[in-house]
Amino acid sequence: MKILVVEDDRKVAGFIEQGLREEGYSVDVAPDGDEATMLAHVYDYDVIVLDVMLPKKSGLHVAAELRREGRGTPVLMLTARDATEDIVRGLDAGADDYLTKPFKFDELLARVRALVRRGGATRTELLTYGPIELDRLKHKVRVGGRGLELSPKEFHLLEHFLLRPEEVVRRTELLEKVWDMHFDPESNVVDVHVGNLRRKLRQAAQMSLIHTVRGVGFRLQKP
Repeated sequence: MKILVVEDDRKVAGFIEQGLREEGYSVDVAPDGDEATMLAHVYDYDVIVLDVMLPKKSGLHVAAELRREGRGTPVLMLTARDATEDIVRGLDAGADDYLTKPFKFDELLARVRALVRRGGATRTELLTYGPIELDRLKHKVRVGGRGLELSPKEFHLLEHFLLRPEEVVRRTELLEKVWDMHFDPESNVVDVHVGNLRRKLRQAAQMSLIHTVRGVGFRLQKP
């Protein structure tokens, strides 16, 4: 899952980014409202963590603009204020939930998970293909009815493949969705992680399920 954190306080932004990455999320950080709007137009985020008080454009304006454009990405609004009128303004602008500062990371993480869980009627929590079952909320994978241990990156790679079964998935797409916008596209990190995932799936399913499309990317497909 890919999350956009919009926060101008570098210390707070770094704290949130590090915590989310340790939970296996791919994270982009924007320091102001203008960059947040630009990134939200370019990338398809699962959740936006959005501070209210921002340079250039407030979080209220960012949320309202995204909603006017019909973008339904769940928004968790961060604010140093807890007055009722401020909360109402945020929710009216299009936020789905709010969290007042200071906060504990566990609470932020719980609210992010709740927003992902409510993140739209088209979202499927259990992804299946052939012998593979992936639970997006519990972060568990079963192959042929047996549990399979995956690293966070392997889990999100498999999740992305299961969203696009039997389609060619380009390496650049995996870099964007599973890693982040700043990752070096010349790195072989995608091939290494896909190779590890492919080996684990082959051992568990007794068949090859991830296939390399030379010069392009990979495809999840049964033999």
